[in-house]
Formats: sequence, structure tokens, C-alpha cells
Amino acid sequence: MVGGGQLARMTHEAGIPLGIRFKLLSDTPQDSAAQVVSDVVIGDYRDLGVLRAFAQGCDVVTFDHEHVPAEHLRALEADGVVIRPGVEALLHAQDKGVMRERLSRAGVPCPRHRIVADPEDVSRFAAEAGEGDGFPVVLKTVRGGYDGKGVWVVRDVTEAAEPFRAGVPVLAEEMVDFARELAANVVRSPHGQAVAYPVVESIQVGGVCDTVIAPAPGLSEELSGTAQEMALKIAAELGVVGHLAVELFETRDGRLLVNELAMRPHNSGHWTQDGAVTSQFANHVRAVLDLPLGDPRPRATWTVMTNVLGGDYPDMYGAYLHCMARDPALKIHMYGKDVKPGRKVGHVNTYGDDLADVRERGRHAADYLRGTITE
Repeated sequence: MVGGGQLARMTHEAGIPLGIRFKLLSDTPQDSAAQVVSDVVIGDYRDLGVLRAFAQGCDVVTFDHEHVPAEHLRALEADGVVIRPGVEALLHAQDKGVMRERLSRAGVPCPRHRIVADPEDVSRFAAEAGEGDGFPVVLKTVRGGYDGKGVWVVRDVTEAAEPFRAGVPVLAEEMVDFARELAANVVRSPHGQAVAYPVVESIQVGGVCDTVIAPAPGLSEELSGTAQEMALKIAAELGVVGHLAVELFETRDGRLLVNELAMRPHNSGHWTQDGAVTSQFANHVRAVLDLPLGDPRPRATWTVMTNVLGGDYPDMYGAYLHCMARDPALKIHMYGKDVKPGRKVGHVNTYGDDLADVRERGRHAADYLRGTITE
């Protein structure tokens, strides 16, 4: 697996019961996964020589992020390295402009959008896409953004200059009037077997995922089925192998629009570790190795994943004592990461039959582990 973050850490954990030998390419020995994987190569994923050396002896190479240059992946494929998802699929998660063009061509509903050249072009797009002057609009750098980075909401042409300073193409999108954000998670194997998890509600705070509720409360069976079918269609159309997260807007008038794609385990699927028969991580391992996929059905009526963000930590041992004693059913997953304000350093999963209770238990634990509350 290329990338040493928490997604690699949890994917490695899922492969242990199957006896999977796991090799990691990590930036530093301190990275989340590098702390627990025995076979770690320290190197820069942007260096083709490093990638080629790393891939030797691997049956398959997969990723915990989308940032490996496409030209390097093509070179590896030309060398005979098995890459899953392949570069032609992964490109749609690397480049938002490519993703929007391809999904629109396939008839998948997306926000109105186009690549813009400069702030004046943003103004022209806004007039085309909305009423009046069309502002506000959303601007995104086509590559490199995540967790709210590389995304701007601009309210007039004077605010539109900053995104162009990144030196990469800028995608303009209409500002969608959405009721909430959803995510449809699916997994697809090389021979086309696919499974779909329940559609979840994803609650963002400051552009970062805060809470995921599985299944999405109040979502009709019809709209849930539409979201799952949309995700399965995208996986098949793009030739995805492994886990695919399709982040969606549910509009106030009852439509679904695709926001983002991720071709790897995803924050919106962390609830599956404790809330599904087969987790997203286990199914990603199965898919990239072309093993039969596992059952994605939920184990409980409700499962809530609450992210633990960096803050002023109390003594972690003391925090564990409190949280575990208060809620013996709580599932804590910490990533071994250095604490930085707003950084994802762990998550907790709670589950049960009463959604309000499940949410409160998750919120309390996450806040206590962060140090926001102390009782």
C-alpha cells in the first residue's frame, strides 16, 4: 500500500486475519501505518525510482491516497505491476475536472460546472449558472484538495483571485442549495462483483467530516436505492477495483448530485469497522486481491462514527478510563498521530437502537478524548 496514513493502518489490520503480508511505502517512520506494519519502505511516492523498487515482489499495489502522479502509475503498469484501482480509474479521483467531464458524459447528475481561466471567467460562469450575477459560486483546484483544502466559496469577482495562485486549473461549480450531504460506499472486484453499503449522512464542520450516521436518517428507500445504484454505476463505468466512496448532495427539492469521489477506504465508511458484517477495509483487501466480497449489511439499527480531532489532550490513559467505564460498548480507534488543531487523530463508533442516544454517546466520547470536556 502506498501511503502511511490511518487508512493504510486500518487496511493492514483488516488483512491480518487473512494472513495477508503487507508492505508499506511511507513518508516517515512516524506515520500512522508505519508504526504497526512490519515491512515498511521509507521514501517519496513522487519518485518513480522509489515506486519501482517498492513494487518489486508485490502481488498488487493499492493506495491510501490519490496523490501518486499518473505518469508514474502508467510506468508501473507498463512494467507489469498490478495496480488497483488502475491509473485510468484513479485519474477520476485525482482530477476533479476529468471526473466532472466523465460523469456528465455518463449521465450522472453533477452540479453545473466548467474549468475557468481567470476571475473574469468566474464572473461569466456565475452569470451562466445562476440567477442575477450568479454568485456565490464554488471554486476548486482540480488536483490536491481534501478536507476542505483547495475549495473556496466566492461571493464576487474580487474574491476569485486566490484559487488561481496555486498554478493548477480551477474548476467552477454552482453553489448547490443542499439539505444535507450523503455518501454511498461500494466495493468492486476485478471480475465485476460489487457490494453496496447503506447510504450514510455525513456531517461536516469547517470542511472536515465530523459525524457519520449509518444509515442516513429519514432517507427514503427509493432515494437510498438511487444513490447505491449511482455509485455502482460509477464504479463499473470507471473500472474501479476496490473501495469507492461517492460523496453526494441531497438537494432541497429531492435530487442527488455527485460532489466528490474517493477510490480508497474513506472516512464515511469508518463506521463499518464495528457496524457492518464486513468492513470497508476488509472488503477493499478482498477486492484488490480478487477474493469474494463480504457481506456489507449493518449489524445494528444505527451506527454513528464521530471523528476525534486534535485539541488540548488530557492524559490519554485517564481519558480511556473515563470513556470505557462510562460506555463499555464504545469502540475507540486512535491513529497514533501527532496532535495538531483540527487534525483527524482518531474516531469512535457507537451503535444501538436509539439514534439520539447513539449520537450523544459518540459526541461525548470524541469530545472527552479531545479534551473539550472533562466530565
